[in-house]
Amino acid sequence: MGNEADGVLFEVPLIASLLHRVYAHHPMQSLCVFCGANVGRDPLFAGAARELGHLLAAKNITLIFGGASVGLMGAVADATLDGGGRAIGVIPLALRDRELAHERLTELHVVETMHERKQRMYDLSDAFVALPGGVGTLDEFFEVLTWNQLGLQTKPCGLLNVQNYFAQLIAFLNHVADQQFLHATNRAHIRAATTPSDLLDQLATAHTNTDWILPHTIETRD
Repeated sequence: MGNEADGVLFEVPLIASLLHRVYAHHPMQSLCVFCGANVGRDPLFAGAARELGHLLAAKNITLIFGGASVGLMGAVADATLDGGGRAIGVIPLALRDRELAHERLTELHVVETMHERKQRMYDLSDAFVALPGGVGTLDEFFEVLTWNQLGLQTKPCGLLNVQNYFAQLIAFLNHVADQQFLHATNRAHIRAATTPSDLLDQLATAHTNTDWILPHTIETRD
């Protein structure tokens, strides 16, 4: 910080709360799963969703998801509940009938908007996983990555790369980092694994670090 005769120079961070190096460990009591409302072409997609649900129940990790009873969303929720676990769904009022809201959930939160849906899921979750899905799944996953990058939260994120579904996305993220639009530190925090057990192990020990966010100078004058 410095000052001049006709004004003051302030060194401020890109995000005001990130003036110092941040490390945060997240004991995983809840996991948000982003995935398709369809089952996809390959039956192994649904198999991986069910395997993840069984593991969540066994590890006493609460499932947070989009609240539907169909597609991969229904598969992971059914498996979690069948294993004696907890499953909390969040669904907008307008989609409650279209996506066939799950009727057996531990809790079902019906909200007004998609924005409120995502905010509620993020608030309830300690970590995030994307299973195969479409643009909605990608939208949700990239939003939480962005929130981590900006320091709005520090929660582990991972891709369940079943049958190499996310192989091209992973290659793209590597390309973005190579072109210096994604810091290598943040790229490293995007976990990926081909099995649910491996991915859960990674997330359980993950730390999120935002020390790459550097201050920049804003000049203010009277």
